[in-house]
Amino acid sequence: MGKEKSKKRKRSTSSEDSSSSSSSDSSQEKKKLRKLKKKLKKEQKRTEKALKKKLKEKKRKLKEKRRSKSSSCSRDETKTKTEDAPADIPLELMERSKAMAPMTKEEWEKRQSVVKRVLDEESGRYRLIKGDGEVLEEIVSRDRHKQINRQATQADGAFFQANTVNKKHIL
Repeated sequence: MGKEKSKKRKRSTSSEDSSSSSSSDSSQEKKKLRKLKKKLKKEQKRTEKALKKKLKEKKRKLKEKRRSKSSSCSRDETKTKTEDAPADIPLELMERSKAMAPMTKEEWEKRQSVVKRVLDEESGRYRLIKGDGEVLEEIVSRDRHKQINRQATQADGAFFQANTVNKKHIL
């Protein structure tokens, strides 16, 4: 194969020195500009982090206020609290984040303590339903129990008859 020639460095002359020094000056300026840009980016990141941190602190304080007053406040009061929120946080975002957040123990207990009397149309019975949908038993006297069964039987018969009448008209 062919012999490779080794490359030697040439010594620069005085006229070449002046041109190389000007090119090195421009490269040094470019390096300085890069460093300045990096510093600016770092400062921007720091300020962004500081702003985010302040925002988180405000949110945390707002949540603590809500939790401490949640057991004794009504829905109207919570609306005014969200209006008092910082202007840089949109209300929609606050409401959405609140909906996605897990329930506090106080909120859960408040919801569970609600008991409703709901009519079951199919059986004609009234049932006690706890906040999350749990069916509770009601303790009644013997006479009241017989009365409930009579009413349920009548309602059940009416429901059955209404369904069979509707089916005859369809056919």
